[in-house]
Amino acid sequence: MDYLVIEGYKSAAEEFSDEANVPPPVDFESIESRMVIREALQRGDIEEAISRMNDLNPEILDTNPALYFHLQQQKLIEHIRHGRITEALKFAQDELAPRGEESPEFLAELERTMALLAFDSSSSAPPAISELLSPAQRMKTAGEVNAAILESLSQGKEVKLVQLLKLLCWSEGMLAERADFPKIDLQEGLMTTGRKEATATDDSIMRE
Repeated sequence: MDYLVIEGYKSAAEEFSDEANVPPPVDFESIESRMVIREALQRGDIEEAISRMNDLNPEILDTNPALYFHLQQQKLIEHIRHGRITEALKFAQDELAPRGEESPEFLAELERTMALLAFDSSSSAPPAISELLSPAQRMKTAGEVNAAILESLSQGKEVKLVQLLKLLCWSEGMLAERADFPKIDLQEGLMTTGRKEATATDDSIMRE
């Protein structure tokens, strides 16, 4: 259920809730709202996304200046992507420059985005700059928005299984500094050390 809700699989979450008799952790309609916002961001329609976010919960952007800046940064990127240079310059000056003055981090991101204008095409720009025009940048912004909405709904940002795996890896790293122990091979689902020991045991038996 946790995975289905966070990743936005509304129909599957509803079906699972009914069949397993598990109460939903959130209103299922909020899942659809999040997915509509995510789709708007992934196609570059920032205004639509912001409008729908405010309809869902206006406090999300009011209380999260970093998220709002990143949405505005994405809007600037879309202006540049479509060659709207005049609009991009005016938007940067009116909306983003004042925020850059308030935060060194915001200023650095604004400068990186404006650097796109110095290159004829994204292929001629350094990777750290050209990546702003990649689909991954839109997905990054959409992921940040999704996490903020989930937090406003008091729903976890990450799937619990992912959190457990992260905790497992961290625990293994801490323990590895102090002792040798069987480590879990997450790709093969086997105990790597245990497999080696079993092989050694088999060899010993064969020798006997």
